[in-house]
Amino acid sequence: MRTVSLFSGCGGMDLGFLNAGYNIIYANDFDKYAVESYRHNIGDHIVWGDISEIEATSIPEHDVLIGGFPCQPFSMMGNKKGFLDNIRGTLFFDVARIISHHMPKVVVLENVRNLKTHDNGNTLRTIIDTLEDLNYCVEYKVLNSVDFGVPQIRNRLFIICIRKDILEEIPSNIFPEATSLNLDKINLRSILESNVDPKYYLSHKILPTILSHGSGNYYSKSEIDLEIARPLTATMAKMHRANQDNYVTDPNPLAEKAGKTSIRRLTPRECARLQGFPESYDIIVSDTQAYKQFGNAVTVNVAENIARSILKTIPTINSGSEIHV
Repeated sequence: MRTVSLFSGCGGMDLGFLNAGYNIIYANDFDKYAVESYRHNIGDHIVWGDISEIEATSIPEHDVLIGGFPCQPFSMMGNKKGFLDNIRGTLFFDVARIISHHMPKVVVLENVRNLKTHDNGNTLRTIIDTLEDLNYCVEYKVLNSVDFGVPQIRNRLFIICIRKDILEEIPSNIFPEATSLNLDKINLRSILESNVDPKYYLSHKILPTILSHGSGNYYSKSEIDLEIARPLTATMAKMHRANQDNYVTDPNPLAEKAGKTSIRRLTPRECARLQGFPESYDIIVSDTQAYKQFGNAVTVNVAENIARSILKTIPTINSGSEIHV
């Protein structure tokens, strides 16, 4: 199916849908470094630019729209004059604007889990109301990356929308089923690189800070060498305490010779692996940009399972046939 990707980043969601057989014909992101990574690894169909400045008419016709849109506070003030007024000024407005013009059969959106409770649930309610007003059936669910083959705890909210003339009600099994991770074979240590550059190792000076259990009146236990990684963040380049970022013990003679400890941060390649990116995906940007891109990415495995589940649950959607349940 012809698919358009918004807020594509370095392409995690896109790779998942491509693996499931979807045809990505257009993608967009405003981060030029993410666009460079995407273009190098996935294709030239990505457009660098601010989505708010892109006309819906310039986006090709498509059957599926996907995107991990940023969550901005939704103002519930003022008169409710329809979906555009409710969401004006947010990036979701641009998603709705494009949907309303093209009316794709399927829309799949991703956001942080906290979107469920943001503004006491009003933000998510506004999003759902908007999509339903646009003539879509809407379902949402929080999915965890660890349930789809990668050793990373990463809970994200996914919203699946099917146009009502295609489907009158979304089946309960539209979302993929979780599977158990075999920790004997797949765990954080199993994705580690060997002979890692000493620059990723912690100095003796910074180690006590990294391992401290919070500060002041705030306490949070700092643990390293976890079997399942904590959620990757976009700011990993800054190195946070071990209660937020992932650190591993990995003795290395070169690091010892450089005066470093035996504890190190994850490398960009290891972060890519934790997000389900293939080994063939080239990291062509700086470490700082790579950490940002993989920290922001949608886990490829999760996206692929969603894409396959949609086709499995609604097999006729690819042929244009209507089904009513």
